[in-house]
Amino acid sequence: MDDWQKEWLLFWDGVFNETDRFFQTVTQEVNEAADSLIEWSEELAEQLQIAIAPPLEQLDEQLNEMAEPLMQFAAQIDAAFNQASEPVSRAIEPVFNQHPVCIGCRHYHGQMYNGVMLVCGMHPYGVSEGVESCPDKELMTWPWTHAASDSGNDPFDDLPR
Repeated sequence: MDDWQKEWLLFWDGVFNETDRFFQTVTQEVNEAADSLIEWSEELAEQLQIAIAPPLEQLDEQLNEMAEPLMQFAAQIDAAFNQASEPVSRAIEPVFNQHPVCIGCRHYHGQMYNGVMLVCGMHPYGVSEGVESCPDKELMTWPWTHAASDSGNDPFDDLPR
């Protein structure tokens, strides 16, 4: 009876050893395959870097060269638009900001700072309520009126200033 128990233990010991060897072999082969895959992917990445990076850098430079004049043109258009619309905004913003006395005044600022509006340098909070004119008001000069007034055909001559 002693022999069959020894044989039984030896059988299971062999099964355990073979199973252990099997899993070690599989683990080793999987690790080798993973290492090979990593090595291959690194080589591929290097080759792609060599093949693709210079054309991409060249394309990036070309796009920057093409975009630079467009950006400068857009900035010039924006500056010209802001300059051309300044008289209009100085005439409209006082209405929106509830300072009708300031309509068309070249000193009107109308910007908010920490929640407080600076109307102008002479009257930071605007003229007093009920006042219908400002003693410091200077009318805004419109860019197109200079050419017309130089020729003597100013269409705004009839307007009160």
